[in-house]
Amino acid sequence: MKKTILKVLLTAVLLLSSAASGFSAQQENELVSLTKQIIESRIDADIYSGFAKLQEIYFKDHRYTDFVEFLGSLRKQKKELSPFTDYYIAYSRYQQLKYLEQEQNWDEYFSQGNAYRDEISSSLEAAIASSNQAGKLRLYAGLLLWKFHQDQQDVFAQEALSSLMEAIAEYQKDALDSKPLKDIADEFLAYGEKGKAKELYKAYVNKLVSSGGVKDEELKDIALGFYGEKNLELAQLVYDIYIDKAVSAYPKDKSLPILIAIARDFSYKDEGPLDPSYAEKIFQKVEEMGGMEAFNEELIHLRAFNLEKSKEYEKAKKLYQYLAEHYINGIYSDEAEFKTGIIYTYILRDIATGRIYFTKLSRKVIPSPQSISSLYQLGLLAQWENLTVKAKEYYDALLAAAGDNFAETVTLAKERLKELTEARQIEYNLRTFLDVSLKPENAFFDATRLNLVAYPCKTKIEHAVDIKTVAPSLETGCMDAEVQYFWSGDLGKAQPSPGQSGFNTTYIHSGTKEIYLVVISPSGIIDRDIYMADVD
Repeated sequence: MKKTILKVLLTAVLLLSSAASGFSAQQENELVSLTKQIIESRIDADIYSGFAKLQEIYFKDHRYTDFVEFLGSLRKQKKELSPFTDYYIAYSRYQQLKYLEQEQNWDEYFSQGNAYRDEISSSLEAAIASSNQAGKLRLYAGLLLWKFHQDQQDVFAQEALSSLMEAIAEYQKDALDSKPLKDIADEFLAYGEKGKAKELYKAYVNKLVSSGGVKDEELKDIALGFYGEKNLELAQLVYDIYIDKAVSAYPKDKSLPILIAIARDFSYKDEGPLDPSYAEKIFQKVEEMGGMEAFNEELIHLRAFNLEKSKEYEKAKKLYQYLAEHYINGIYSDEAEFKTGIIYTYILRDIATGRIYFTKLSRKVIPSPQSISSLYQLGLLAQWENLTVKAKEYYDALLAAAGDNFAETVTLAKERLKELTEARQIEYNLRTFLDVSLKPENAFFDATRLNLVAYPCKTKIEHAVDIKTVAPSLETGCMDAEVQYFWSGDLGKAQPSPGQSGFNTTYIHSGTKEIYLVVISPSGIIDRDIYMADVD
């Protein structure tokens, strides 16, 4: 008798709507099976699973209205399912509006949009009112209601957010399933609610750990999985717990390699997720535990490079100095000394100390890209200070040492020599950069407002590299069409115009290439920046 009633109920659900039309026989059978699972089940997990699979079938071909009709029929037949059917009706209409926008189906969007929105609001309010106040459905319904109002940018968004946060607090008291916390945190992060996202991620991780069923290596795998998903907030939270456990449980010779591997993953690079600040946090922990002896030459360079590219120049400079002093004949020695000289000169505005490093490199018996560039820097600084005889001596020494090599730096030196011979000033863009970077009255231009970057951050000879800058304060509607970008330095084969905020170039020999930029608006100088491009 019970089976007969159930069969009649299933048939009624499908026949009372047009939702089953157009499906294959196999899909119809699956619909019946899933509906049976939902109606018979007394376990929320099975109900969620059934609805999720039903949704997948209908959404596959964007049959949102059909799904809504099906849900309406199901609700009539079994009122106990109303919280679920109301939620999924709202979710279907929400996705339908997104789909109409994506496909630019404006006829339906404008003719039915308000009706769909009303249906979303009323269905979600009904789902929230009738669901368990500490249950998962209450959270997901509250989340969708907040997203809906946030998308609309209406006055109800804050109220919906407050209500959602209250529901989350209630849910956390006794809930065993932590997944909803992660799902909501993901949405918060996507909508720019970074603080709330981090709070929920932390709660999610704490529940995972407090469950007692997660081993250290499983924690590591979980963190790595979130890293692969580019969810760095969550990956870092899990890694922090994993690191604390590893440091406590393992001797230094085993725990230090673990920390170093994590720091490598987050360090500055061209491909994959990165967070230079987090990488440096882990590097600092490595140093605290093992001192600088825990770092080899390559790792010191990686750490310094990570700091340099994230514009932590003071810290980067100290590591480059350490690298040059402790690995005198190392593979990064010349690069480290040259970058130290550049940072002292153009970032810290300390020409005297910068000269010390350039002078030391310029005296190398066997020339390197950095020793030749150091002669150019010494000549350039002397020329800017109107020490023309001294400047010419440096440029002549450069040409003699370079011979037939280092063509790009040789070309720059010849341009400066021509200026000296013809008693002309340094080329305007370059002179502007030097003035803004070195004159005491310009000290407030601290290279923080521009974000000059190169992709890839390390390139090869004759390989394309994309140089660009982003000035966030100029991209808020206040950007003046007359903003100009004054490029100078070693620009490779490119000759960017003042109207270009970026350019593509290639280099014909290896070394550290200094790219200079000053951005000027009609109201005056905005800022200056420098980038050291590495060419192998």
